[in-house]
Amino acid sequence: MRLLIVEDETKIGDYLHQGLTEAGFNVVLARNGLDGHHLAMTETFDLLLLDVMLPDVSGWKICQSLRESGNQTPILFLSARDRIEDRVKGLELGADDYLVKPFAFAELLARVRTLLRRGLRPVQETLAVADLTLDTQKRIAVRSHQKIPLTNREFALLELLVSRQGEVLTRSLIASQVWDMNFDSDTNVIDVAIRRLRRKIDDPFEQRLIHTVRGMGYRLDDEQHD
Repeated sequence: MRLLIVEDETKIGDYLHQGLTEAGFNVVLARNGLDGHHLAMTETFDLLLLDVMLPDVSGWKICQSLRESGNQTPILFLSARDRIEDRVKGLELGADDYLVKPFAFAELLARVRTLLRRGLRPVQETLAVADLTLDTQKRIAVRSHQKIPLTNREFALLELLVSRQGEVLTRSLIASQVWDMNFDSDTNVIDVAIRRLRRKIDDPFEQRLIHTVRGMGYRLDDEQHD
């Protein structure tokens, strides 16, 4: 597995490079955002470990640029910014996980391996419910012959709901499956994400597909519920 680390702090960059190399990975280290962005755009990696606060171009902008170009390489943000707002921003931009500094190397390694395993999972190419169809390879959602523009995170959330249609999915399950993270139970990150998805998937159409199961979570199906 080939990893790209984009980290301007010399000690942290060297520490991550050595540790991940000793763990058996092929590791490339970029010490600024411009070099990291160029490498990510021009070479193939299985995972990007991306610092947020870089001196030349922020990790936010690098992530956004990659996703807008169609590059879906998994991204793990590394940052000392520990506010929920920052974590949500990174995930909404298309990152796959967010780890707050300082962190234990064992936790970093576990998250790296989790993201890499997820990338190797076999996927069903087409998912459908009612008049909604997902092309999981091209990451395209179509409802009633209308293409629905979705962010990377919104598509992942919708893909989970459709793949387990009819099941009630708890907020903690959604967080772990879509974000590979554990969110505090008193935050509304999942609810906000569901609301945004509903505005695109349900609001323009007569039939609602995403249903709230009070006190439990969310369910997607084509049946009408009270």
